[in-house]
Amino acid sequence: MRPEPLSEDDLAKALAELPGWTRAGDAITRTAEAQSFLAGIELVRRVAVAAEAANHHPDIDIRWRRVTFTLSTHDAGGLTALDVALAHEIDRLESQS
Repeated sequence: MRPEPLSEDDLAKALAELPGWTRAGDAITRTAEAQSFLAGIELVRRVAVAAEAANHHPDIDIRWRRVTFTLSTHDAGGLTALDVALAHEIDRLESQS
């Protein structure tokens, strides 16, 4: 079953609960700044484990200590509850760093 795209209202509510995340077209994105390159790689590893468990995978860009996560549900053609849930999980994992 394909997930349903979020309505504009639902997306606005979700972003209000996700500080630092911004909309970029049919995706949401956030850049985390780690204390070191290795800490950034460790964050990516932990996000990868969570993404695999959820079967929902972010695009990840690593630039030294800056890690940018971009979320979109491509097969739904936009943003879904899966993206919001993974964004919250990324925030939780980063707060444990």
